[in-house]
Amino acid sequence: MIGIVAIVLALGLLMYLAYRGLSLLLLAPALAMLVALAAQVPLLASYTQVFMGAAGGFVISYFPLFLLGAVFGKLMEDSGSAEVLAGAIVARLGEARAILAVVLACAVMTYGGVSLFVVAFAVYPIAAALFRRADLPKRLMPATIALGAFTFTMTALPGTPAIQNAIPMPYFGTSPFAAPGLGIITGLVMLGLGQVWLSHRARRARLAGEGYGAHEEARPTTAGLRERAAGEGFDLAEVAPTPDVASPPSLALAVTPIVLVIALNLVFTAWVIPAMETGYLAESRYGATGIEALRGLWSVIAALVIAIGVLILTNRRRLPGLTGSLDSGANASLLPIFNTASLVGFGAVIASLAAFETLSAWVTSLGGDNPLISLAIAVNLLAGMTGSASGGMSIALATLGETYLAMGQAAGIAPELLHRVTAVATGGLDALPHNGAVITLLSICGLSHRESYLDIAVVAVLVPLLSLGLLIVLGSLFGAF
Repeated sequence: MIGIVAIVLALGLLMYLAYRGLSLLLLAPALAMLVALAAQVPLLASYTQVFMGAAGGFVISYFPLFLLGAVFGKLMEDSGSAEVLAGAIVARLGEARAILAVVLACAVMTYGGVSLFVVAFAVYPIAAALFRRADLPKRLMPATIALGAFTFTMTALPGTPAIQNAIPMPYFGTSPFAAPGLGIITGLVMLGLGQVWLSHRARRARLAGEGYGAHEEARPTTAGLRERAAGEGFDLAEVAPTPDVASPPSLALAVTPIVLVIALNLVFTAWVIPAMETGYLAESRYGATGIEALRGLWSVIAALVIAIGVLILTNRRRLPGLTGSLDSGANASLLPIFNTASLVGFGAVIASLAAFETLSAWVTSLGGDNPLISLAIAVNLLAGMTGSASGGMSIALATLGETYLAMGQAAGIAPELLHRVTAVATGGLDALPHNGAVITLLSICGLSHRESYLDIAVVAVLVPLLSLGLLIVLGSLFGAF
C-alpha cells in the first residue's frame, strides 16, 4: 500500500510541478528517487541502472527522429515555406471559411513534419489578420490552431512523421501507416467534430454581437515563452519567428518537401526496405533484431533526410544563414528528447517496484476481454498526468508494451490496431491545462486559459476522446484496416 501511495503521489507532483514550470530534467529523476526511497529499494542502483538505462535506451532509439524533425521544421520556417503554405491555404478558402482555412493550414504543415511550435508561430499572424477581417472572436483562435496542429495530424492520420506515431513502432513491429483506414476515419471524425464545434461557437458569437475584440497584438517575448513552455520541453529560442524572407518560394516549391516526407515514407515502408537484405540484423553487434522492429523508424529517417536535402538545394539562396538554421534546429531537438527520456526513466523506476504489479494488474483488467480499452485508458491517464503525449505513451509502452502485445495476440487483435489506438490515445488528456504546448499556444495568441481553454478542451480533449471511442468500436468489430 505504501508503494502504491508513493506512485500516485509522485504522479500528482509530476503533474503539478510540471505545470509550475519546473524542468523535467530535474523533476523526473527527483520524483523517481522519491518513490524508490519510499519503496525501500536501492536508491543509487535505481537511478544508474534503471532510470538511466531506460532514459538512455529511449535516446538511442529516437534521437534521429527528434533531430531530423527539428531541423526540417526550422528549415521550413527560415526558407519562408511554412508561411507560404499557410498563406496559400487561407487565401484560397477566404474569410467565409476562416476557421477551416486556419485548421487546414496547420494540418498540412504538421502532417508534413513541421513542429507544432513552428506552426503556431507561422500561422498566428495570418490567423489574426483573417479573424480580424472576418470579425471572429480572437478567443477562438487558439482552439482553431490546436485542432489543426494537436489532434488528427499528430495521432490519427497514417504516415504522419510525428513522434507520437513513431514511438509504438518498435514495440508492436509496425510501420507509420499502421491501420490506415481506421486512422483516416478517426482523423476525419476529429476534424469534423472540431470544425462543427468551432463553427457553432462562431455563430453564437455573431448572434451575440461579439466581434474580434480589442486586443494588443504585440508578440510575446521568446524568453517568456521559453519559460512557460518548460513543461513540454521545447526551447523556444530555437523556433522563434525569423524575419520575413525577401523572396519567398512559390507554393509548389514550398509544398514539395512536405509531399516528399509523406510519399517517401510510404515508398520506403512498403517497397524499398522490405526489398533490402537485412539478415545481418540478427547478429549481436546489430542488436540481434529483425527488420520488422526497425522498418518504420528507418522509413521516417530516410524520408526526412531526403526531404531536408531537397529543401536545402531548392532554397539555398533563401537560407543565407544555413549553418545557423541547422544549428538552431539541431539544438531545438535536445531538450525535447531528454525531457521525454527523463519521463521514460521515471516510468521505468515505477515499473521496477513491487507495487506496480498491483497497479498494472488493475489497469490491464479495466477493459475486460478487450485490451484496447485498457490500453487506451492507461495511455490517456499517463499522458494527462505527465502533460505530454509522447511522455505518457513512452511510460505506458515501456512498462506495459509487451503485456499489451501479448494480450492483443491472445485476443486476435492485430499489432497495427494496437499501434493506432496507442497513438490516438495520447491525444486526449495530454491537452489538459498544464500541458506545455497549450500554455505556449495561449502565450503566442496573447490570451488566457479563462478566455480560450474551454474551446481548446473541446477540440483537443473531448473530441479526440470521442474519436478514440469510435476507433476502439470499429477496431473491435472489423479489426485493423
